[in-house]
Amino acid sequence: MRGVNYLWAVLMLLCVASGSSADEPPSPADARRALRRAVEFFQDQVSADGGFLWQYSADLARREGEGQAGPLTAWVQPPGTPSVGQVLLLAHQRTGDAYYLEAARRTAHALVRGQLESGGWDYRIEMDPAQRSKIAYRADGPAQGKRGNTTTLDDNTTQAALQFLMNFDQATGFTDKKVHEAVQYALQRLVEAQYPNGAWPQRFSEPPDAASHPVLKSQYPDSWSRTWPSADYRGYYTFNDNSIADMIAVMLEAARIYQQPRWREAAERAGDFILLAQMPDPQPAWAQQYNAAMQPAWARKFEPPAITGGESQRVLRTLLVLYRATGQKKFLEPIPRALAYLKQSQLPDGRLARFYELRTNRPLYFTKDYKLTYADDDLPTHYAFQVGSSVQVIESDYQRALAETPPASSDQPPAAGSTPPRFRLTRELQAAAQAICQQQDQRGAWVEEGRLRSFGPDDPATRIISTRTFIQNVDQLSRYVAALPRD
Repeated sequence: MRGVNYLWAVLMLLCVASGSSADEPPSPADARRALRRAVEFFQDQVSADGGFLWQYSADLARREGEGQAGPLTAWVQPPGTPSVGQVLLLAHQRTGDAYYLEAARRTAHALVRGQLESGGWDYRIEMDPAQRSKIAYRADGPAQGKRGNTTTLDDNTTQAALQFLMNFDQATGFTDKKVHEAVQYALQRLVEAQYPNGAWPQRFSEPPDAASHPVLKSQYPDSWSRTWPSADYRGYYTFNDNSIADMIAVMLEAARIYQQPRWREAAERAGDFILLAQMPDPQPAWAQQYNAAMQPAWARKFEPPAITGGESQRVLRTLLVLYRATGQKKFLEPIPRALAYLKQSQLPDGRLARFYELRTNRPLYFTKDYKLTYADDDLPTHYAFQVGSSVQVIESDYQRALAETPPASSDQPPAAGSTPPRFRLTRELQAAAQAICQQQDQRGAWVEEGRLRSFGPDDPATRIISTRTFIQNVDQLSRYVAALPRD
């Protein structure tokens, strides 16, 4: 240990020689203290029984997730409760401090309290008993007569919750019975919610009616409405917001952690759906969502039946993940055609349109009053109608996959290890830790300029506490502590 302590002493001397004490990176004790204060503040003053929202006014009087929320509400959708849980677990693994494991446990148990009878999670969790009585939370007993029982896969909600709980389950050696049982229940119900063709819906409350969902290949509709039909799209086969891609990632991770082939088989069935959903020529990519006839369909009033330049790229990345996990070459077969199509569909500035008209491939947009148009000069600002193109990067990854020796399709991927990675004490990491410690207030909070969007433009709060910033700073500080020489 004398060698690493000497290294630390040299680094400190260099910092002193280069400027004032304000330029010095935090000492090991200061960094650990800042990390502990930040987590204690979030646990003791910010959390709702271990759960978290997205943003708070600096005085904690106002709170929001995607919408306004009270002090007894938590948010599941990232960067909410599961995202905080993940960084707490990382802090424990990097520092060895049991306090952070217990903080992660409290957050894991908050998610267990929010698990629905249908198996997954909604966007929010209510901790107030009066509110909970209306919702089919498993932890509260029989769900009969309760309305709220809809699992959502939208915006990585259920997937993020399950990913964190699986990671926590593994890190604790599967000894936390509440967490372990919740994970196994969720995985089983998610498999039961899978359609016969391998897809998942955006949301569900019960398993699908198989007879109403035959296994078909994708097809173009003979015609489609140019005005929004107010259809209920929640049960559609949904790539939108990467719902199926996130589900595949969760199932592959479950197979690694629990050494259970049935979870990998669920991921492979979803991969088979991707193959079915690739549209015929002249547009061999994917739509955001499909109806039971396997035709691209309307979702929200700004999401028409179309080929998507956005989610299609994530679908291609997912096919590469499936190939590397299973060794099955069928998952590579659709990629060249889709890449060629996306290349020729790039806009003059190199980006891709979010939507391309069926068959004609003309980019589709909306005006601010939600009229469908071919022009991009009056777009709503809440949605990305043009997206970055990663086609070249995906193509390079595809070429690498062709050159790799894939695993045999019968091989079970090894369980993911819990050993944290090593970190180098770089100048960038030192500078980040220094800034983070300097910006922390006496409570342990990081307060920044910003607004609570759900309260409207007239809300007086201009100084906020951001959960995203907390996550980023705890991540950086725990990396820094892990990189420091140990006594």
